[in-house]
Amino acid sequence: MKNIIKYSIACALTLSMSACKKDWLDRQSQTLLVNEQVMNDPKLIVGLLANFYDRLPTDASLTSRWQQHTSYDDAVWSGGGNAGDEERNNIVQYATDRWRIYDYALIRDINLAIENMNAVGNRLTADQKLQFEAEFRFLRAYNYFEMVKRMGGVPIITTQLLIDDKGDVAGLRKPRNKEAEVYDFIASEIDAIKDVIGNTGSPTRANKYTALALKSRAMLYAGSLAKYNNQLPSPITLPGGEVGIPANRAADYYQKSLDASKEIINSGRYSLYNGNPNLGENFFEAITKKVGNPEVIFAQDFLQTKGRNHAFSYDNIARSIREDNLGSSAIAPTLNLVETYDFLNGDAGTLRNRTADNSDYIYYDNISDIFANKDARLYGTVIYPGTSFKGSPVQIQAGVMVWNAATNSYQTVEGNLGSIYGPPTFPNGDGGLLTGASGPQRSAQDVSNTGFYLRKYVDPAPQSSNRGRQSDMWWVRFRLGEIYLNAAEAAFELGNTPEALTYVNTLRKRAGFPDNSLTTLSIDKLISERRAELAFEDHRLWDLIRTRKATEVWNGSTTSTTANLYALYPYRIVRPGDAARHNKYVFVKLVAPRFRTPRFFQIQNYYMSIPQNAIDANPLIVRNPFH
Repeated sequence: MKNIIKYSIACALTLSMSACKKDWLDRQSQTLLVNEQVMNDPKLIVGLLANFYDRLPTDASLTSRWQQHTSYDDAVWSGGGNAGDEERNNIVQYATDRWRIYDYALIRDINLAIENMNAVGNRLTADQKLQFEAEFRFLRAYNYFEMVKRMGGVPIITTQLLIDDKGDVAGLRKPRNKEAEVYDFIASEIDAIKDVIGNTGSPTRANKYTALALKSRAMLYAGSLAKYNNQLPSPITLPGGEVGIPANRAADYYQKSLDASKEIINSGRYSLYNGNPNLGENFFEAITKKVGNPEVIFAQDFLQTKGRNHAFSYDNIARSIREDNLGSSAIAPTLNLVETYDFLNGDAGTLRNRTADNSDYIYYDNISDIFANKDARLYGTVIYPGTSFKGSPVQIQAGVMVWNAATNSYQTVEGNLGSIYGPPTFPNGDGGLLTGASGPQRSAQDVSNTGFYLRKYVDPAPQSSNRGRQSDMWWVRFRLGEIYLNAAEAAFELGNTPEALTYVNTLRKRAGFPDNSLTTLSIDKLISERRAELAFEDHRLWDLIRTRKATEVWNGSTTSTTANLYALYPYRIVRPGDAARHNKYVFVKLVAPRFRTPRFFQIQNYYMSIPQNAIDANPLIVRNPFH
């Protein structure tokens, strides 16, 4: 049916007895467009595509569900807001619909667009039709990937489902495809469209390499599921294959992922960003710089001049450098994440705050010294004590530790933000800084609870955290850094460790490590490298799910060092007469004070529950295991 609305209007006599114009009932709407108009105008088709791009799902981005970044182990919630946000620090267990996406509205709209264009797009050239159809199919494949990684196999629908003249819907009911079939469909769609999709060089519309990046990621996920799900004591499966990929498919999927990754890497179209000699700033720019950035393959962009902006920087700017903010500092990175970043000499990333025999603190001359010679990706991701943002120091100090000779111990003193340890509040104080203007503080809102602030994706532009102006920082969906890691993991799983090491070490070298800094690999090390490189880019959850490690890492134990989330509180030492300690800095590791409940990921969380209304409408849909 054509999308034409004709108005049935009863023309009433007015005082002047004017009559209705005879053509009123046949007048076309001035605000609604019919299919023929849309599907014969390339600009209108691009507008339709823009709508679909904006609807691409994600678990956590800059505009959609960004609070979810604090629901795992890379950050805790340090903002204000409602009780629902604070509950992110008290997740007793993850709900079985928490990451659910069953978006057949988007699938329907894409299918309808393809069919309408081919049916009525008579003024489009054959090349235009081919290119637009390829772009629609990419978006459909992307959405199927977002569904299958959450739900397992879902029905693959590629045409309109129309009710017959009798109103019988039985023929419209489709069963779930096998999990492997959905991944195979994604791969075949990419293969079919990659050479005709066009948009060469665009970072915001899909092109050949965007399509290959989707294949690189999706096939890596499929390979991981085929391997690691089958290594569980009781693999998660359904009799019809809707859940569970046979183990013998793993190598094929890993090879497809590796081939797609290498085609991108070897194309010369993209390169790792190396535009800033400061390695920490360079890594920050690799994700956030929008002009002349050769690393970004595909991003959701925003533009101030067009009124397309968002409040991510408003909500997450560090406390002491707020602009006109009422809130801030919501995402507080954890010590768990910070210690993921290795030292450049090859030592593990654990920060040294106590002597080897645990008899005393380690005393640092400068508050940033504990982080010296760390992986530069840490600086590009996290604001830690002793660093700056927007040209201003972010003052992070929890308090002072005052030596008591009588008890042979320290007394910890903490104060208000920006307070001084001196008269009149502290008559015997030395007049130095007590608590930094950015905390951390144990229970206050809108100030870090962990001793760290987010740097990645926070906009450094002036006034970008203002309520009125906000930010047009883009959200990166694919970049070359991920593709190197996808290639490394796929090569490793295929038994080619030397090739895998080449890819990983290339990224590590950009972060300041020497050549060939890694000589051995394991899946755990690869996942750790992904965590360091891709933090807050919506990968952590899915990496633990696809390798079936989520139940180990987030095991709900009160004694687990991975299920509990930690903070690092710096203190200035007040110990006059002891030159080796006075005015030095020490660091205390503690469970983040606002964090309440260990992360607990259960076996039923590996696949989300199918919506009950979908099951009610279609008896052919089977439930996922444990639901």
